[in-house]
Amino acid sequence: MSLIQLISSSHRILKNEGAHSLFRQAVLHFKFVRKYRVDYNIYLKQHQLTEFDLIKMKDELKSFKYNPKISIITPVYNVDNIWLEKAIISVINQVYENWELGLVDDASMKPHIRETLEKYHKKDSRIKTKYLIANEGISGASNEALSLATGEFTAFLDHDDELPLNALFEVAKFLQEHPDADMIYSDEDHITTNGKRIDPYFKPDWSPDLLLSNMYTCHFGVYRRKLIKEIGGFRKGFEGSQDYDMVLRLTERTDKICHIPKILYHWRNIPGSTALRYQAKSYADASAKKALEEGLERRNIRGVVVPCGYPGYFRVKREIIGNPGVSIIIPTKDGINVLRKCIESIEKITKYTNYEIIIIDNNSKDPRTLDYMKTIGQRSNIRVLRYEKPFNFSAINNFAARHSKNEYLLFLNDDTEVISEEWLSSMLEHVQRKEVGAVGCKLLYPDNMIQHAGLILGISGKPGMPGVAGHEHKHLPDNDPGYFRIPHVIHNVSAVTAACIMIRKEVFEEVMGFDENLTIAFNDVDLCLRIREKGYLIVYTPYSKLYHHESFSRGYEDTPEKIERFSKEFNYMREKWGKIIDKGDPYYNPNLSLEHEDFRIRI
Repeated sequence: MSLIQLISSSHRILKNEGAHSLFRQAVLHFKFVRKYRVDYNIYLKQHQLTEFDLIKMKDELKSFKYNPKISIITPVYNVDNIWLEKAIISVINQVYENWELGLVDDASMKPHIRETLEKYHKKDSRIKTKYLIANEGISGASNEALSLATGEFTAFLDHDDELPLNALFEVAKFLQEHPDADMIYSDEDHITTNGKRIDPYFKPDWSPDLLLSNMYTCHFGVYRRKLIKEIGGFRKGFEGSQDYDMVLRLTERTDKICHIPKILYHWRNIPGSTALRYQAKSYADASAKKALEEGLERRNIRGVVVPCGYPGYFRVKREIIGNPGVSIIIPTKDGINVLRKCIESIEKITKYTNYEIIIIDNNSKDPRTLDYMKTIGQRSNIRVLRYEKPFNFSAINNFAARHSKNEYLLFLNDDTEVISEEWLSSMLEHVQRKEVGAVGCKLLYPDNMIQHAGLILGISGKPGMPGVAGHEHKHLPDNDPGYFRIPHVIHNVSAVTAACIMIRKEVFEEVMGFDENLTIAFNDVDLCLRIREKGYLIVYTPYSKLYHHESFSRGYEDTPEKIERFSKEFNYMREKWGKIIDKGDPYYNPNLSLEHEDFRIRI
């Protein structure tokens, strides 16, 4: 997180929270950012390219059977010479040598531009230049640069940024195993005017829903030139987000989209640069919104694009098709206080009306609970079912699902409390998509700290120990931006908690419901992995928001019996899914820690 982001976040906390909460959250926030910067300095030392590394790469190049030409395009306009030269030199110094660089001067007013371009053009025949008489803007100049390209792949480099020495080598190496890739993107960081590297962005693999929330793929982007030509290159009228518009159109043509989890691009922080401050190009938001709106139209998605409160980030709010019924399934036992709060919050706050509530009573004995369920069970949209076997979360929910006649199932813990009126509809808008198998929500602790914003496979919480899954951004204040706004935007995840999960009934039946070998723990992870195994996406939406009074009903896993049961189910999951989990969560970067849930760097 940049210093500017840190300050703005702290101001937001100051404005919205009480003094004690403010102080505590601000201190935690500053400590995390400071540690993140320290960790990145350690990471850079651990991953610094050495002379030996460069020699090894050059030797490895000899074994490459596929050596495609990569055309780098760079529109140039009134940039200071020091940054322009650094950008050009970073290409010339690439370990992989089958490249060409197309430099197009967009009618710059600074005389040194032409002198510099000519100098390097004469030094290296792979460098091509073109000089425009009239200013065409970033889109027009980029298209002119594209006209110079002859390579099989095209990559983009801004005129004040840099590529590390291994950038093109890593792309070519990746193509040895994935020659059919149409789009490749990498991780990136920022570089200051004094050469210090900061603010790394370790990205997830391809996440189509995250792309509709933000242009996260960004740098370093490498694209099959044939496809760029087919979509017509860049379009005028999208300046500031012309690359976003291009990538939206390109990803409608291919699913061969790949990610290299290495930092292969340095984004320069200089005054006026989008890298330093997004607001430096405020028109970019309007262009991005326009690109998304046109993308929805092309994709036949009925919905609207709504800014989500952070520059460069959006919500695609989809229309609900028809008026489908939802069964809200709530297991309970002698929990009248939480159950009453849960039911009342649903009835009072929920905006979507076509739902029924199915309460599964698992051997309640408290007369107050029994009386309450008898009373509410007389309502037309509430049913109470008895499940008289020993507690088994998976079996109880499977039992209830069989009694549902609705198209959609919403599994909900009784210790939850609805706090957003669109909690149901915001999940329904995604689960109705044929490519989506399940949708999860944002759960908060009563003190507004995040309890759940999606699950990360492999999180263990212990150094060197294999894990199953952990919660994204657990214990982060809900008004904190988090890691690149991830907890506050719609994105894809590998799994979500069953404390509140919506699934199409046909998908639930296709994967044969919850695994009843998992009586309490990890049944949600197992279910989501089986859903993904069938090719469906899992979606997280922050617009469905509830409080979760976690473990209120059954207590914590702190007795010998519960610890033994948890251990048994942990081992069951490791045996069943260990190989998949240990490959790494595709929606979580391998450069991030598996010992913590706050996206800190793995060092």
